Amino acid sequence: MKVALVYDRVNKWGGAERVLLALRDLFPDAPLFTSVYNPSSAPWAKGFKVISSPAQRLPLAPTSHELYPYLMPLAFESFDFDGFDLVISVTSEAAKGIITKPKTLHICYCLTPTRYLWSGYGDYFQNPLFRVLVAPVVSYLRKWDLIASTRPDHMIAISEEVQKRIRRYYGREAPIIYPPAQLENREGYQTDRDEYFLVVSRLSRQTPYKRVELAIDVATQMHLPLRVVGDGNLKAALRMRAGPSVIFLGSVSDRELARQYAGARALIFPGKEDFGLVMVEAQKFGIPVIAYDRGGATEIITHGKTGVLFPSQSRKGLKEAIEQFKTMQFKAADLRKNAKRFDLTTFQKQFLAFIEQSV
Repeated sequence: MKVALVYDRVNKWGGAERVLLALRDLFPDAPLFTSVYNPSSAPWAKGFKVISSPAQRLPLAPTSHELYPYLMPLAFESFDFDGFDLVISVTSEAAKGIITKPKTLHICYCLTPTRYLWSGYGDYFQNPLFRVLVAPVVSYLRKWDLIASTRPDHMIAISEEVQKRIRRYYGREAPIIYPPAQLENREGYQTDRDEYFLVVSRLSRQTPYKRVELAIDVATQMHLPLRVVGDGNLKAALRMRAGPSVIFLGSVSDRELARQYAGARALIFPGKEDFGLVMVEAQKFGIPVIAYDRGGATEIITHGKTGVLFPSQSRKGLKEAIEQFKTMQFKAADLRKNAKRFDLTTFQKQFLAFIEQSV
């Protein structure tokens, strides 16, 4: 079976990229089609044969793809998949809109219906004037996105949260296969906890729903030792609002990330995520999670057993959750057992079984 992978853009690192690496293990010869490719910010893709669209040649496109949202439909419609038996699109945006012929099976692993068009529209377009200016583009992209959502033969959701969005916005039913957490405690790092709390996230204007500033503001207010792992175009602004108890570590290797998890007292997860692989990673290291009680956190964390869920996405809500956390005790064995529900082997078995029943 000749297989191709498709992804929205190859210019960053995060949970979706770990999914692609898991799929590469299953299909090592599969090329990776994408709109734009920036090797310097996506070293993880060196093992792939990456095929970018004509959009790659546009000025600044590899680093600033958001300048050309209206061209992404054309970018993915330009690819030819006639020589493939199976195409797997991993997408939260336009990659699901590829065109395949009936002989080619297209399975879409949907990270979420495009956030800035649907569930996150209010977060991305808060300025009323900007909302008016971009209305024609948003209208066009919404219409195209609905058409694109009908093109995959099958859709798979990464979580119950995404399954509900697919049903609401696309009118499709999608089974759930949870993404795999692949970061391992291979070196047996010590389990004695330091006093610091941890945030692991992209620091990007393109992901306002992550709400990293909420954790930084509360840590500053409470003089709470907080380490922030991650990078992005919001890093400088977040540094300016952070107090001396907040340390920014930037992008780190998996080995260093494992060390940060191993020594942390807890992971703080203040956003509403589609799933949230970093919560599972923390649990693999026996680390409890303090998370906003919405989105993927409700499927990963059990309040009082594997972490603390707080209902109000506010400084007061997070501060109260941290104070509550300090009075609680958690068993590392419970946390690690919880993480096993989302391991690599389970993901790969479920994905292969889905393909077999779909062929």
